[in-house]
Amino acid sequence: MTTIAHTISLGAFTVTRIEEMLTPGFDPGFLFPAYEESILDANPDLAAPNFLDPASRRLMSSMHSWLIRTGDHVILVDTGCGNGKHRDTPGFERFHMLDKPYLQRLAEAGVRPEEVTLVINTHLHIDHVGWNTQWVDGRWVPTFPNARYIYGAKEFAHWRSPTGGLVTMPGNGPVMDDSVMPVWEAGQVELIESGDRILDGLEVELAPGHTPGQLFVKLESDRHAAVFTGDCLHQPMQIARPNWNSRFCEDQDEAVATRRRLLDFAADREALVFPAHFGAPHTGHVRRRGEDFRFEPLHETA
Repeated sequence: MTTIAHTISLGAFTVTRIEEMLTPGFDPGFLFPAYEESILDANPDLAAPNFLDPASRRLMSSMHSWLIRTGDHVILVDTGCGNGKHRDTPGFERFHMLDKPYLQRLAEAGVRPEEVTLVINTHLHIDHVGWNTQWVDGRWVPTFPNARYIYGAKEFAHWRSPTGGLVTMPGNGPVMDDSVMPVWEAGQVELIESGDRILDGLEVELAPGHTPGQLFVKLESDRHAAVFTGDCLHQPMQIARPNWNSRFCEDQDEAVATRRRLLDFAADREALVFPAHFGAPHTGHVRRRGEDFRFEPLHETA
């Protein structure tokens, strides 16, 4: 594995982080109902400024895409929050009517929107689908006009069901309206199931708990492995405390089981972990510590 600037090479693949925003997010006691301050004594690295903002004592929270390139394929895993979108649900005000240079950062990485061939949404929450669309000529249209957009079939059904996700999270309704359904209506969505191969070396696996149909993405090439976690992990604290769920996890037991399965894979396969929200350096390895785990950041990607 070699690291050059912000790009990591993994066999036939390269991975680059495309930042949307990096700010203090939630108070740890709010995000994790089981939170105990003693975790910082046992794991002082988790109190470092890149993970816990010293001024606000809030968790540093990154919104970004992972850009994967291999051969002729240009792939984005998750698309952040998006610009110009009404997000005034209590707790999510920092996502309201954003004006961020996300597409400029994508261009700096050498990619124009029309060159993206595939967008993978690990799940359909507010901070994972925002750049799916942009406002053009009075309507929301797909930002990546030549891309296939992948939604998990179970995830998509969950949010469209009258007894599904919008019952417990009605604030995600506008997200469906402006960031999910316009892509479906444009005919660019492919619904996939757990275990489906995206292309050689890249497949998805059902990761229920946070949402019933969440996916994580596995990459394997030569001797290299990586996993794009979606919200199986929100913060490095959950590697030290795998039983800690976020308050946004819909099925608490399934979320823990999925997280442990992911961590087992990452530790046993020595897979590089690409989370959706970790502070700098945003990625790293999972190492076993007795029956639990510790996070080893890959500092070269800071």
